[in-house]
Amino acid sequence: MSEQDKSTTHFGYKTVEANEKEQMVASVFHSVAAKYDIMNDLMSFGIHRLWKRFTIDCSGVRKGQKVLDLAGGTGDLTAKFSRIVGETGQVVLADINDSMLKVGRDKLRNKGLGNNISYVQANAEALPFPDNHFDLITIAFGLRNVTDKDKALASMQRVLKPGGRLLVLEFSKPQHEIMNKLYDFYSFNILPKVGSLVAKDGDSYKYLAESIRMHPDQETLKGMMEQAGLEQVEYFNLTDGIVALHRGFKF
Repeated sequence: MSEQDKSTTHFGYKTVEANEKEQMVASVFHSVAAKYDIMNDLMSFGIHRLWKRFTIDCSGVRKGQKVLDLAGGTGDLTAKFSRIVGETGQVVLADINDSMLKVGRDKLRNKGLGNNISYVQANAEALPFPDNHFDLITIAFGLRNVTDKDKALASMQRVLKPGGRLLVLEFSKPQHEIMNKLYDFYSFNILPKVGSLVAKDGDSYKYLAESIRMHPDQETLKGMMEQAGLEQVEYFNLTDGIVALHRGFKF
């Protein structure tokens, strides 16, 4: 891709200047942060909890390890990892959006968690961590909002330790046509209405539906992870591929 091609990108179905997308995405998440958890439950009928549990099960994380929960939002994965790695481990909850970080920090502290958790406002494309630092990196429902996904994946690969793994949990492409049609109807007709009623922001949830359709499908994302230097990349389709978990290793 040429530099000229990279000067524009997608914000949902709109074509925008690449240097404008970050701020536009930030506005979406500033708007929805306070209602983020309740909307996750409503949007997915609670199934997001099963997707995240599967991600934890595939993480292989152990006591004493270092974990980066990137685009960690309100800290669902961070809470689980904090308990697993224990006092000798460390979990970094990183998000580009300070509103989301504040909601996550408050929620985790209310749960009595925090001794082994740190909070970092960071851009996935230029992670402010040393090379070969983390045993595990997760990014759940965040990669599709990144302007330059290739750059972000390369940055994640850089800060992983040799032997470490990257888990990308993200909306993807349903595998069967009937599910695809049902999912399209739900995403474009019902989801924005729920967003309007609950979060008082239908436009942000319209963007969510569009951003999912613009995200690379399962095989394309697998290839992008391999291009970034990750190995043994595989993916697991969840709920017929509405969501996919990609896993890759750094050797």
